[in-house]
Amino acid sequence: MNPALVIIVLFALFALAVGLYARRGKTFSLEQWAVGGRGFGSLLTFLLMAGEAFSTFSFLGASGWTYSKGVPAFYILSYGCLAYVFGYWMLPLIWRYAKERGLVSFADYFASKYDSRAIGVLVSVVAVFAMVSLLIIQLRGLGIIVSEMSYGLISQETAIWISATLMVLYMSVSGIHGSASIAIFKDVLILGLAIFLGTYLPLHYFGGFGEMFARIDAVHPELLRMPEHGFNLSWYNSTLLLTSLGYYLYPHGFTAVYVARDASALRKNTMLMPIYQVLIAFLFLVGFAAVLTVHGLEGAQTDLALLRLVKQTFPSWFVGIVGGAGLLTALVPGSLIMLNASTMIARNIYREGFAPQASDRQVGRVARIALPLFTLVVVYFVLRGGSNFVALAIFSSSLLTQLVPMLASSFLKRPFGTREAAFGGIFAGAIVLALANWRGMTLATVFPAAPIAFTSINTGLVALFANAVVFIAISAAQRALRARIATSVESA
Repeated sequence: MNPALVIIVLFALFALAVGLYARRGKTFSLEQWAVGGRGFGSLLTFLLMAGEAFSTFSFLGASGWTYSKGVPAFYILSYGCLAYVFGYWMLPLIWRYAKERGLVSFADYFASKYDSRAIGVLVSVVAVFAMVSLLIIQLRGLGIIVSEMSYGLISQETAIWISATLMVLYMSVSGIHGSASIAIFKDVLILGLAIFLGTYLPLHYFGGFGEMFARIDAVHPELLRMPEHGFNLSWYNSTLLLTSLGYYLYPHGFTAVYVARDASALRKNTMLMPIYQVLIAFLFLVGFAAVLTVHGLEGAQTDLALLRLVKQTFPSWFVGIVGGAGLLTALVPGSLIMLNASTMIARNIYREGFAPQASDRQVGRVARIALPLFTLVVVYFVLRGGSNFVALAIFSSSLLTQLVPMLASSFLKRPFGTREAAFGGIFAGAIVLALANWRGMTLATVFPAAPIAFTSINTGLVALFANAVVFIAISAAQRALRARIATSVESA
């Protein structure tokens, strides 16, 4: 049997064993299953949030986009650092509010802040749609990694089914403790591999970083310059702003805040996370090294740049280690996505929408049923194919960022926004995203005579602007109307 395949299988069995073992000694309520009883210290909180942030999007997408697009991929390195500045002030506020009220799911926060079960259902629907795209990234990444690094001995479809089954098994049994336990091993391994590959490959093929970039500049100078059209500086800045605003609105990242033991653990986490971003820079170097050494990758296949370069450079046993590391990189965020989607389906759609009298035990049972069903739906979409990792990630981020006006308003002592404004704003943003993604409508098609700096703005940011305008307008109109009614009542 191929050594790479043996090692990947051992990694998979090890992950399953660690995930199942994490259940030992714990009596699981819904709170324990979903947010770990809010007892994670600084280190475990950091590893869990880092594990959520560093996914197959980072592992394959960062190198793949560098290979095909060049410097526009650098937004992946930048947006996290800006988001951590927001997080330093924002996350302790969210944690205190969630702890005081016993919140468990992502949608619980918004439903509680706006005192509306309907808001909880709305946020859950938006989040579940976005998480379909996010889980597609992880499962498709798993399929690619296992198939490529097993030298084709396991097909992508088989790898996806096996990996999805593994995640369902240990998440159903251990909940968030399973993901956190695997994250410990995954983060140590991926840290070492990213630094090694990003350093060794340019030295091995080019003799140094300077020589590598000099040769790329001679053959593909466009990769080292920001283009004038398409993914230009305007797109870069708007995408950077969009993704940083929506960074903590990924449900599995938002609820990772709930698991912390105290607010200081979260502040320490935001101070350390920019260091973790350095790993992405090493993956960029892998992507650049692949430009002149890996040929023929186009479209969604560019996500294979790192894997193909590793296969043509190293022996089979090392290929298996990289494949196993990639497997763990997908398992942690993938299982967290499953957990959050199933919790919201049970707690905010099932209970709030159909069974308000359901107990936590009943909700927990529904969540465990929803977890494999949600996974089956996503597997169906994965097997149908689709866009590359970065395109899916940007779409998901654009959709989740539509919750930014609601979140910003929630931090005020008296929230400015209203539940009606929240519905109106999200509906307006969703219309813009739908027109852009399914009708091909962009700023360039609507304003053909406008300058490129304007027409290149990320459509997700345009959708967020439309959302914010509607949100503010409806909220202001409702407040003015209520003030007028109150004045009339007092006069009478």
